[in-house]
Amino acid sequence: MSSVTSTSRVRVPKVPFWAQILIGLVLGVLLGWLARSQDISWLHTTLGQIGDIFVQLLKLAVAPLVFFAILVSITNLRKVNNAARLATRTLLWFMITSLIAVAIGLAIGLITNPGAGTGLTPKDGKLPEHAGSWIDFLTGIIPTDIITPFTELNVLQIVFMAAVAGIAALQLGEKAKPILTLSESILELLQKALWWVIRLAPLGTLGLIGFAIADYGWDLIGKYATFTADVYVGCALVMFGVYPLLLATVAKVNPLQFYKGAWPAIQLAFVSRSSVGTMPVTQKVTERLGVPKEYASFAVPFGATTKMDGCAAIYPALAAIFIAQIFDVQLSIGDYILIAFVSVIGSAATAGLTGATVMLTLTLSTLGLPLEGVGLLMAIDPVLDMMRTATNVAGQVVSPLIVAARENILDRDMFNSVRVSPVDDEYDVREAEQKVSVPVAA
Repeated sequence: MSSVTSTSRVRVPKVPFWAQILIGLVLGVLLGWLARSQDISWLHTTLGQIGDIFVQLLKLAVAPLVFFAILVSITNLRKVNNAARLATRTLLWFMITSLIAVAIGLAIGLITNPGAGTGLTPKDGKLPEHAGSWIDFLTGIIPTDIITPFTELNVLQIVFMAAVAGIAALQLGEKAKPILTLSESILELLQKALWWVIRLAPLGTLGLIGFAIADYGWDLIGKYATFTADVYVGCALVMFGVYPLLLATVAKVNPLQFYKGAWPAIQLAFVSRSSVGTMPVTQKVTERLGVPKEYASFAVPFGATTKMDGCAAIYPALAAIFIAQIFDVQLSIGDYILIAFVSVIGSAATAGLTGATVMLTLTLSTLGLPLEGVGLLMAIDPVLDMMRTATNVAGQVVSPLIVAARENILDRDMFNSVRVSPVDDEYDVREAEQKVSVPVAA
């Protein structure tokens, strides 16, 4: 008598990354509500520490990641035909979408009057610790030394130094090849390390959302209900209205297919509140959507530090109207034009970091509005920043995709075949269809 042993493959159930994020979000809300309603101080503190650690880990990689990403992206342009044309078109579409976004923000603000009926007064405001001005913006681009921008995380100065180094490397040609090879290796190392941090995003979601609920509560959010709704509606209109329309009419691609591929970067941006921290995922999804790697490696880092439709267009437009109404200041048509100008030209001031305080103070100082108004919005900022950053990142994928489509370098077959979430694929380390063999005796 003989026995036959067969091996069957059993699929190990996996929790998709989007589901992990959703679970972290729900648990965060529940734990935050519990900490606040039952006054559990240790839970409140723990949630805050979890969120802070996650954000700090993201920030840890920001300075070197930006420097080497910009350096490598500029030098990669030598591999692309019509590089100058592509760079110009990219900047042009950044500006066009920013103008559309700021127009939507202004329209919503004028319709809803977010500062009316809040119960807030000028006394509730306070001066921000750091304020932006055009002089600071223009003179602050050039660093006084090469160390301080990294220690103080001045992303704009880091971008300047990386751009100079990249252009110099292009001029040197073959002599710079060892440096470029080293830079590419360091960039890959940083991106790999950042993937490990991103893997903690569900836990970071739990901490950040939980702390926001426990710290601010629904009462505070209620005072800013109209303004909060305006920001979310404005961002949603841009992300799910303007972008799909541009994709369908200008790029002539299926918007649903775009969101299928870009969603991992958008959801991570919502949680992390950092365009730069999301940059490796943003670049991966952009390439998976058919944008050539050489062009994507330039456009995405460039966008992560300058393309901010949420933080630098919709938000400052609404915030300026909100603050003007609180301080009883009448804005003119010229003021609204200035808001649009600041949104397009000054968006680099946000520099891809969490929060948009510098951009807001830059807008207020240009309009002559009281900077104390920034203090009115600081308490609610984390709640707003999630949707703003998600919109930023969506725009950072849309613009290069449009340019690639118009320049006939978009791989449409690759775009139309996007199926598996690249984030899930990266996180699971193995291929998405990984199976585990389990011996079964018969």
